[in-house]
Formats: sequence, C-alpha cells, structure tokens
Amino acid sequence: MKQAPYLCPIEATLDLIGGKYKVVILYHLTKKTLRFSELTRLIPHATPKMLTQQLRDLESGDLIVRIVYPVVPPKVEYSLSELGKTLIPILRNMCDWGESYLEARENQVITPARTSKDKNFDNAGEGGSQPPPSARMPYGISPGGTSGEH
Repeated sequence: MKQAPYLCPIEATLDLIGGKYKVVILYHLTKKTLRFSELTRLIPHATPKMLTQQLRDLESGDLIVRIVYPVVPPKVEYSLSELGKTLIPILRNMCDWGESYLEARENQVITPARTSKDKNFDNAGEGGSQPPPSARMPYGISPGGTSGEH
C-alpha cells in the first residue's frame, strides 16, 4: 500500500480494494467465512498464486481476517473484518449496478456514455440536481428499453 498521502479519497479506496480479484473476494466473504479451496472454486480464473497475493493484500489492509487452525492438513479460513464489513453496502451497490448493466446490455439498451464534462455530473449525489434517469444508469444505459440522447 501507498506510503505517501493520498490526493483524493478514491485513491485510498482503490489502494485497498483495487486489484483483479479483491472486490470479488470481498463480495464472496459477505456471505460467509470461506476456506482457500472454496475461494478457488468460486473464482476459477484466479491462479492460486494470484488469489494468495490478493488475500494477503486484503489482510494487510485490515479488510479480512485470516484464521489458521493448528490441524493436519492445515485449515485456513477467511472472513470480513469489522472494517471489511463497512464495505458491504458498497459491494451491494456494485452488484446492483452490474446486474443493471448486464440486463440492459442483454436487452441492447445502451446509449452513449456520459463524461465528467456532462451537465450535473459533479453535483449528482451531493445535494445538487440529479441527472436524468438514463444518465444514472451504467455506461448511459437507458431504463425502460429506449435509447436517450444527452
């Protein structure tokens, strides 16, 4: 993890949860405590080496707890820490967003993506005016099956 001060809160967040499989690991741990072998079955594209590294990073960031039981063969379990549990609402929102995106993509309801220069982008969610519903959907996906222009 970074030693220098972060320039924005997103940097700090991505430093902790950014990585190819970290968010997926955290998502699976929201459901229950898991052993390494269970995680490998749930995330089959991750090599054991990559999964181990991602788990170590999450543990060093205090987002997960690793418990080693002194048995033969060794038994290791992973669960969310108290700090990791604070990510559950964010992970749920990411899951909801992904479901909306995949559903809209399946239905071919995709409109041009919005950019940071679009009207209301900076004010959305901060008490400012909200962008139209189509702008709030992922990648400019329009709800209701119609493509909207921005």
